Amino acid sequence: MLRSHLLAALACTCSLTLFAQEAPKPENKPTEKKEEKKDAKPAEAKKEESSTTNGSVTINGKEVKYKATAAMLPILRPDNKPAAQIFHVAYTAEGGDPKTRPVTFCFNGGPGSSSVWLHLGAFGPKRVNLPPDGLTPPKPPGGLVPNEFSLLSDTDLVFIDPVNTGFSQATDPQKVSEFLGVREDIQAVAEFIRLWLTREKRWLSPKFIAGESYGGIRGGGLAEHLASKHRIYLNGLIIVSGLLDYDTLTGTTLNDLPNQVLLPALAAVAHYHKKLPPDLQNAPRDKAIAEAREFAYRDYAYALHMARDLPKAERDKTVKKLARLTGLPEKLIDDHNMLISGGLFREHLLRDQKLVLGAYDARVTGRDSDTSENYPEIDPFMNVVGGIAAASMNAYLREELKFERDLPYEALKPQPGWNHGQGNNYTSVNHDLAKAMMGNPHLHVLALMGWADLVTPPDNMVHSLRHLSIPAELRKNIHTAEYDAGHMMYTNQPDMKKMHTDIAAFIAACLK
Repeated sequence: MLRSHLLAALACTCSLTLFAQEAPKPENKPTEKKEEKKDAKPAEAKKEESSTTNGSVTINGKEVKYKATAAMLPILRPDNKPAAQIFHVAYTAEGGDPKTRPVTFCFNGGPGSSSVWLHLGAFGPKRVNLPPDGLTPPKPPGGLVPNEFSLLSDTDLVFIDPVNTGFSQATDPQKVSEFLGVREDIQAVAEFIRLWLTREKRWLSPKFIAGESYGGIRGGGLAEHLASKHRIYLNGLIIVSGLLDYDTLTGTTLNDLPNQVLLPALAAVAHYHKKLPPDLQNAPRDKAIAEAREFAYRDYAYALHMARDLPKAERDKTVKKLARLTGLPEKLIDDHNMLISGGLFREHLLRDQKLVLGAYDARVTGRDSDTSENYPEIDPFMNVVGGIAAASMNAYLREELKFERDLPYEALKPQPGWNHGQGNNYTSVNHDLAKAMMGNPHLHVLALMGWADLVTPPDNMVHSLRHLSIPAELRKNIHTAEYDAGHMMYTNQPDMKKMHTDIAAFIAACLK
């Protein structure tokens, strides 16, 4: 269920790309050779498909002039033949020295999401024009405005659409499954990065990766794979509302960890909606978070561990404490065996007002048509981002970047049969990241976390970072930053401003 939540993220339109079927080859051999030669030219032209434009944006009062390149780049098989075409948009500032100017490779998650959200929501020189608080749905069709918080002030940017998202696609549609998996995806994106660095002569540039949501899994894996396979060593990894380990999110009858790491975020959201008792509600939010953390990893962990064997007096005490920290009725908590999921919380916290909360940003509320269920039918936050980003991206690609394509741009596309490849284990790149940091002691990690995010709550990442098996002296390379909004904290303009400051400082520190 949580995996589907991650996949359902951040877009309301998801059209399916129709791939043309390969025509049967004729039996006559001379004709067959002629057909092969005829087919070779369009394939070669497609490989080099690109458009370059110029622009400028004012960031922190300074104008940054840049070159924007929207292009398809092939990733190659061992026989040097294209395996897939990767669509990307690269922004390079004018006058930058490739030996000192950083480059950051950016992508979203899903799996199945294009990079549109980080591109037009947070980092690129243009951003979707949303209400400043990120709470109110904009009126369609929306539009773009200059992004005064773009990271182009501090780094060149390359936005990557993994295979089967955006315009990216496998050369042979029948073999697309070769890219749809944790390791397969990491290998494909790594090959793209290698070839882009080679073509653009940027091997000596400081290198960063920024991944959102499932992009944390991709980014953590890339940090190790790039180093071990291609000898590409990163200066920094930026994880936006991400994860490194699925066991922090995917609860089972024997895995109580997701309930523990979620509790501090539930307390933060209950504080935002003024549902906590006076002593917590009238204090700063951090007091509620600290109390929730203390309880989650001590008494609550013990209570969940004991489960049905927990004595009634202790169970009653646990239920009462959970009600205090979440604002939910004691009976509801007791009826659900002390297990409070994000869905249960979203449905019931504001039930007296007939409102449900957003999953990706629980500050956002909306009305559900059915109040008889224990889980919401909708995520009101989807109304905030909705189809605005998809419409803006389609217009931006053609009208400003001059990249002409008739195929649909897949902002979000389901990836059925995604190969997690872990057998009976949870998907995890924790070991990969630890290995990358030990092999490259200059690699720093910055995790950005939103307190209104009930999909990848902050303590899921805190837990993973605590469990990185690295020497004590490398722990100074781990950094975190907190925000008031949710999964896409950059939809809240004060958070976006802070985000720019935090990442710019991180990049600068990594280069010292």
